[in-house]
Amino acid sequence: MKNSSQPVVALIQGLLGLSFIVFILTLFVAALVISLWRFAPPAQVINEKIQAAVPKTDFRLIKEEGLWKAPDWNEVAEEPNAEQIQYGRELIAHTSEYLGPEGKVLQISNGMNCQNCHLEAGTVPLGNNYGAVAATYPKVRARSGLSEDIPKRINDCFERSLNGRGLDTGSKELKAMVAYMIWLGKDVPKGSNLPGVGIYEVPLLDRAADPILGKTVYDRQCTSCHGAEGQGLKASSGTSYTYPPLWGPDSYNNGAGLYRLSRFAGYVKANMPLGATYERPLLSDGESWDLAAYVNSMERPSKELSGDWPDISKKPMDHPFGPYADTFSEQQHKYGPFQPILAAKK
Repeated sequence: MKNSSQPVVALIQGLLGLSFIVFILTLFVAALVISLWRFAPPAQVINEKIQAAVPKTDFRLIKEEGLWKAPDWNEVAEEPNAEQIQYGRELIAHTSEYLGPEGKVLQISNGMNCQNCHLEAGTVPLGNNYGAVAATYPKVRARSGLSEDIPKRINDCFERSLNGRGLDTGSKELKAMVAYMIWLGKDVPKGSNLPGVGIYEVPLLDRAADPILGKTVYDRQCTSCHGAEGQGLKASSGTSYTYPPLWGPDSYNNGAGLYRLSRFAGYVKANMPLGATYERPLLSDGESWDLAAYVNSMERPSKELSGDWPDISKKPMDHPFGPYADTFSEQQHKYGPFQPILAAKK
């Protein structure tokens, strides 16, 4: 005869065993949660990492209120010297066709076009544009120590950025380029410096710009247009460049403005690679400085510069050739860090 209490005892034992298993599992889950909580980054850190990975608009670049914009090109026809202005724009956009190594007017430059550096014939906000030229020239420039007018400034570019020689001041071509720049700046008050003119100023790094890091940026972002060896991409005509050489014999020389790291970094920050704008830059500040350091560490034509900066105390922080009014080396004046140099000036 079976004991009637046995099923009850078995049921109790089963429940106890199940409870024990649940208890153990609960302890395990609790321990796991505590472990993850202890070793996982806080939510704030996670959010910061997520935000860091999302491309941001650099609001220092956005100055829509009062941002300089080029006049409407369709209005040129109303100007009494419309043909001259139109010819000036043509020379800026297709410099090499008229004034390059095989130019049909003169052969005085390296094959680059002015708009290779002054985007869309000098009309792009923060694209090294000509918006402030008429409002600021003539002026005394510290680089020469002399009062310079617009023709002198244009010829400086021919001698430095285009590694050639200047135009005769009475030439039809120089007068046309001057007329075009004056027209572009016709709405800019004399002496003013509207937001959007010239080149963006990239915030300084707390370290030197690094050419080695810059090469990685170049290889990743620039080779498709400018080539692995910085040779650029020639136009189908073979007489000019669609994408300019960034170093080598056909590039700008060591006296050009873009040979200064701050100028090159500001130019690429707001405009490069293709698709970048001043509102939506594709390079970080550090990448811009490092890229500038790499490109300007490569070989290029040289210019005799002994007449530059007669007052050496006025040399900019990133002018890479001595002598200097301070004790910092040429290496630091070229690559930085620049804060100590600026502090010494003050």
